[in-house]
Amino acid sequence: MEERWESQVNRQQAEFTERLNQERADAEERGKLRDQEFQERHSEAQQRAERVLAEERQRHADELAAVKALGDKLLADERQRAGEQLEQLRADQKRIADEFETLSRRALEVNSRQFLEQADERFKRSQDANKVALEQRELAVKQLVDPIAQSLDSVKAEVTNAEKARGEANAALTEQLATMRRSSEQLSSETRQLVTALRAPQVRGRWGELQLRRVVEASGMVNHVDFAEQESVNVDGGLVRPDMIVRIVGGKQVVVDSKVAFSGYLEALEAQDERIRAERLTAHARHLRKHIDDLGAKAYWDSVDGTPEFVVMFVPAEPFLAAALDEDPSLFEHAFERNVIIATPSTLIALLRTVGHVWKQERLAGEAKQIHDAGRELHKRLGTLGSHLTKLSKKINETVSAYNAFAGSLDRSLVTQARRFSGLQGVPDPIEAPMIIETAAVPPQKPELYSEKAEDDAREGSPALSAPTD
Repeated sequence: MEERWESQVNRQQAEFTERLNQERADAEERGKLRDQEFQERHSEAQQRAERVLAEERQRHADELAAVKALGDKLLADERQRAGEQLEQLRADQKRIADEFETLSRRALEVNSRQFLEQADERFKRSQDANKVALEQRELAVKQLVDPIAQSLDSVKAEVTNAEKARGEANAALTEQLATMRRSSEQLSSETRQLVTALRAPQVRGRWGELQLRRVVEASGMVNHVDFAEQESVNVDGGLVRPDMIVRIVGGKQVVVDSKVAFSGYLEALEAQDERIRAERLTAHARHLRKHIDDLGAKAYWDSVDGTPEFVVMFVPAEPFLAAALDEDPSLFEHAFERNVIIATPSTLIALLRTVGHVWKQERLAGEAKQIHDAGRELHKRLGTLGSHLTKLSKKINETVSAYNAFAGSLDRSLVTQARRFSGLQGVPDPIEAPMIIETAAVPPQKPELYSEKAEDDAREGSPALSAPTD
């Protein structure tokens, strides 16, 4: 019984499982069908949208063409209708003129004139009405056609501007390329000429001296004040000639030498083989090291008064020193050990500008001393002038006092008696009393500017004006 029940349960379970699997398969099949149907509907919708978009574009294009054609047709029709109306007006005018001519034979002169005025007025009203209608139709057509014409003109202008800009850009680019090619060819030619010229030792030496001169000029040093070129000095019983001696404030001097060999560097530039180029660069570094040894052995500081224990070795171009340092990085240390300072144009300019600044400060100090001396001399002369001025003030006041005494005595002794005599004779009094001077000469108000003698005179002051006495 249990086995039959279990068998029945197993059979139902198997049927349920089979039915479940069947429903799952049916669901998956329905899902695939729905996905396929969705894809088909999506594709159809996309195609339908593209067709609608294409149809809309075509419809807009057709409508635009139709509007343009309609505008042209309306304009032509209106022009034709206006022409027909004009012909009709002319015919009406002719007919009215004929009628007027016919009626004029039958009517009196007054009636004829009135009829003519009425006919003219009617013709004018008709002509004005037709003209207004024609202008309205032309305006309507113009409003339809003008936007299209403006769009076409705008597109045409943009295309023209784009073509013009492209042509100008191409022309400018072509000109720039041609200029660059010419500059490159000229630079190559000048470089070859310079390298060829620098092969000669005399030319190399002169070029180094010229570079040294340019560096000195760029630093603002003046030839007859701050440095001396090609000045011979006695070294170990023989005359040697440094390229430049820089004079420093206080009687100090710095020797500069520019006789640097760089033929190896030029040969390395022209070498096509890397091995040969490396050999020539090594030789270039070796030449610089040897020149350092030679300069150190000359010991200019023992022969040139006021020279510190070093000499400046001027390298005319930065690449010369850079190439040598690449091959021999210890060149600077080797030069320092032999009291040689390696200088390129940039470092020498900085050194010379420093010296020039010291000279400038020295000149400013000298000018300040001259100003101080001039001020002391001016103060001394002001003191002398003040002393004379004080003496003059005293003498003037003494003279004024003597004059006032004389005037008082004259007034009391002679003028009063003369007036009394004139009164007795009954004649006018022509005699005036002498004038008394009351203003005294003012002594100098700044005695501290004058000498001690002037200060003493100023402290004494001017004598008081005496009252008139007998």
